[in-house]
Amino acid sequence: MALTFHPDGIEAYAEAHSDPESPLLAELAKETAQTFGQLSRMQVGRLEGAFLTLVTKLVGARRVLEVGTFTGCSALCFAAGLPDDGEVITCDIEPKHVELAQRYFQRSPLGRKIHVRLGDAVQTLGGLSGPFDVVFLDADKGNYQRYYELALPLLRSGGLLLADNTLWSGRVLKPQDEDTRALAAFNDAVAQDARVERVVLTLRDGVTMVRKR
Repeated sequence: MALTFHPDGIEAYAEAHSDPESPLLAELAKETAQTFGQLSRMQVGRLEGAFLTLVTKLVGARRVLEVGTFTGCSALCFAAGLPDDGEVITCDIEPKHVELAQRYFQRSPLGRKIHVRLGDAVQTLGGLSGPFDVVFLDADKGNYQRYYELALPLLRSGGLLLADNTLWSGRVLKPQDEDTRALAAFNDAVAQDARVERVVLTLRDGVTMVRKR
């Protein structure tokens, strides 16, 4: 299933006119595809990864909270946008994902900025102290609203929360399954949340960007 709403070839064109992907991230993407097959679509693509790095720099972030590590591409992209003393706390419940991610963290000088929390993200979020400058939600869709409500108090005023996959290849227009209904409900809730400003971007599979007032 396509992860873009744009004409064929336009994503490759955008990639060619954006910052290049590091050799390590390219290798990670290849191993993720070989190891996890179709599940490798859960990894942020090259364009979204570059977007995450640039956003991190633009807000002057020092601390990033990520819910959903997968194989570590997005955590490395966030770390690339942080100063030397910056920190990424990334959460995942699947040991196989984390094992692959940590191998690449160990190979990168950026890896010292990344701290993995293995386990139920709801419990992890409940035990964290803010403030964070950026929060990234990219985990099980049924819990997006729960993660959002737990993470928002940890986000500083003026900080950004990014939620991935919020257009779900367009399926949110006519929700037919549990995950899609959960995403549609999440989108509706965020659209009415007076605590934030928001915009939904058609980047990759949809990225909702929220600024805490």
